[in-house]
Amino acid sequence: MTSSPAMPTFKNGQETTGYAARSNESAMEPITFERRPLRDNDVAMEVLYCGVCHSDLHQARNDWGGSVYPVVPGHEIVGRVTATGPKASKYKPGDLVAVGCMVDSCMECDQCKAGDEQYCRHEPTLTYNSPDRVDGYNTHGGYSKHLVAREDFVLRLPKGLDPARAAPILCAGITTYSPLRQWGVKKGSRVGVIGLGGLGHMAVKLAAGMGADVTLITRSEAKTKDAAKLGAHHALISTDPKAMAAAANSFDLIIDTVPVEHDLKPYMPLLDINGALVMVGQIGPMADFNSVPLIMGRRQVAGSVIGGIKETQELLDFCAEKNILPDCETIRMDEINEAFARMERGDVHYRFVIDMASLEGPASAKQS
Repeated sequence: MTSSPAMPTFKNGQETTGYAARSNESAMEPITFERRPLRDNDVAMEVLYCGVCHSDLHQARNDWGGSVYPVVPGHEIVGRVTATGPKASKYKPGDLVAVGCMVDSCMECDQCKAGDEQYCRHEPTLTYNSPDRVDGYNTHGGYSKHLVAREDFVLRLPKGLDPARAAPILCAGITTYSPLRQWGVKKGSRVGVIGLGGLGHMAVKLAAGMGADVTLITRSEAKTKDAAKLGAHHALISTDPKAMAAAANSFDLIIDTVPVEHDLKPYMPLLDINGALVMVGQIGPMADFNSVPLIMGRRQVAGSVIGGIKETQELLDFCAEKNILPDCETIRMDEINEAFARMERGDVHYRFVIDMASLEGPASAKQS
């Protein structure tokens, strides 16, 4: 981990307030800092709601290494446009918009041109804890009163989509939607979802919205009723050997949302020929597994991370059309440390969203 001795000061920047981790051992606490002045293609917004992702906790505690302090987390953002740069034309002040996990990329490589900015050959600029491509300063996320982002990475919030609940769509939603789309899920597809947390509950809702036959795969019978309410048609208890044997070859796609190291061996026989298990939860080491089920069934294990900007806008429009929203608990900004502790205990159904009206703004914010 590294520390930043001072937040940058910009000429004609906008003063704002937020919550930050100042070290990997510190609690989240208030911070005052400046957002950059608007570049030609920028959009400035007041942050209205920000989702709380488990990644925020990992980054605050430097679990993955590379955190630069102070860290202002938050990459599930719903806001209202306050100003735009002179060459930005997609939005106007007053528009409801959204920002997810990225705020920039090279926009020139093959992946960016294909709409997969998340796989930018030169690395995307993440919404927080990532060096800005122009000035090199560390980015700061949505646990703040204001945000500035490149217009190309600002999304339109569709009419009819509740802004108070939409924020987690920008990470939990797109993380599960992208593999559903990339592996061609449609009406009648047989989709399994391992785990029923923030990612898993969105995977169930989205797969059901696409018309798939959805099964929750879980160790806990207690979660089967919740899964049914969320749209799952079946539940498979992974600790029941007979049930697992009976379910062999019964899935076209399995979305694995488990966020910790675990054994994949029990799940591979569940896939049909050409089936895929896509990991979206655990980032890091995994237990060894036997290649025989892959080879003998032409099965695959794959990974996926969020989605591109076009795909994320498609998701927002899909959620508005199908009235799909995350199950959220709204919290105040000053409750974030308690929310982090509850996330570690698994005590959330299924996502926290911060009402940013609960965060006082700077005493004298300058307008960009």
